[in-house]
Amino acid sequence: MSSLVLQPTDLAQWHALVSEAQDACHHHLDEAIESYLVFLLMRFAERPELAQKVIALEFLQAQQACGQKADILRDVGDQCLLFSGLFPKIAERRMVRVSYFVRIGRTAYDQLGTLVDNKCESMFSRLAEAFVRAMDVLQAMRGLSGQPVLEPLAAAELWAETGSQSAYREIIRQTDGIPVPSDPDDTRRH
Repeated sequence: MSSLVLQPTDLAQWHALVSEAQDACHHHLDEAIESYLVFLLMRFAERPELAQKVIALEFLQAQQACGQKADILRDVGDQCLLFSGLFPKIAERRMVRVSYFVRIGRTAYDQLGTLVDNKCESMFSRLAEAFVRAMDVLQAMRGLSGQPVLEPLAAAELWAETGSQSAYREIIRQTDGIPVPSDPDDTRRH
């Protein structure tokens, strides 16, 4: 991490961190997704109890909800993005893979997009599509301290299951090896 530069507002501080993380992981999110990520981080900073929720139960509640379905789906997608990006070790403690959060988060955002996105603005559908890139940015933010974000095996699983480029680079950084996809025809992981 370079020297800490304090910004005049919380919004500016989060934006600077997201920008630095995008540079670090060589992913540049579009403006709408970058803004969503900044506001998600601001919202999460005020709600640390999110880390205590059980994602699968929340997701099932969303499937049966009527009036608050969109809010629940958004919360599930947001929590999954935060867990997979900033707190991937939660997956280990809960004895699931990080890709579990990726699958549920993508599904929640995709369903939310079907519910609320209009033809002009497909924010949540785009967020479902960009989920892994946004997760990579959050992991890069976590890794700005120089500490590994994922253990080598977790990074290998995440790369193999989602194509995460940050996980790929983490494997190389920690093992000095070059991962090879189990399916040689799968070129999205190179």
